[in-house]
Amino acid sequence: MSATGHPLRTGTGTAAATATAGPESTGTGFAHVLRSEWIKLATLRSLWLTPVLAVLLTAGLGTAAAAAFGDRDSGLSDDPGLGIHYGLNFGQAALTCFGVLLIGQEFNTRMIGTSLTAVARRDRLYAGKLTLGALVALAAGLLGTAGSIAGNAAFSPGAWHGPALFRSATAGVLYPVLLVVFCFGLTAVLRNLTAAMGLLVPTVFLLSPLLGDVPGVRRVVQFLPDRAGQYALRYADDPQVAYGHWTGLLIMALWAGAAAYAGLRSVRRYAVRTG
Repeated sequence: MSATGHPLRTGTGTAAATATAGPESTGTGFAHVLRSEWIKLATLRSLWLTPVLAVLLTAGLGTAAAAAFGDRDSGLSDDPGLGIHYGLNFGQAALTCFGVLLIGQEFNTRMIGTSLTAVARRDRLYAGKLTLGALVALAAGLLGTAGSIAGNAAFSPGAWHGPALFRSATAGVLYPVLLVVFCFGLTAVLRNLTAAMGLLVPTVFLLSPLLGDVPGVRRVVQFLPDRAGQYALRYADDPQVAYGHWTGLLIMALWAGAAAYAGLRSVRRYAVRTG
């Protein structure tokens, strides 16, 4: 009696322990998800290469422009913020790709189903991916902005100081974070890497800047996330812009928050295909 009862009691206890174990015990806690996402980023070249490229473009081209033109080019020196963050005009294309690839690759390869099966709580998986992307973008923003300021300080001394430097530098650090969050969320909504890349990269890199110079359309385009965020980078006020510099950064943050929330709702509704 006791010989047969003991294994039953042991099996029941094990099943109960498994059923009541917390997320950390089953290996799906937030720290575990964050660590898993970091391993993915470190092992997939397309993921870690894009933020590195963003830093090189932002700091490198900003410094190169300062070295080539210095205080001689009025297009760069009239508003020092434009000169300091000149390289960001190109680095943001790599940041856009990074935000799309963070989750778009998994939708394209259908690996998102495996990830959602491994992590029972979809909110936790989504938050882990988004947090990692934001942290990497923050590092890219810090390095890119620091490199750009250092380059301008060396070659264009009049551009790197002034009362608006703190605000411009802060915007330079936060702009990559908000851009990546926005692109990540929108990609989760579209659930398609190709569609997200085809929509976001041309819009941020080409269409939005071009439309911003069209008088009749500018009133609307100035409220797009990249246009609003980049206004915070500038030193001088623009009477044609309907908001202030800090407000521009807030507008971009609202866009990013809305996209992130919409992406979360999309992931919650995603139907995992088993066949």
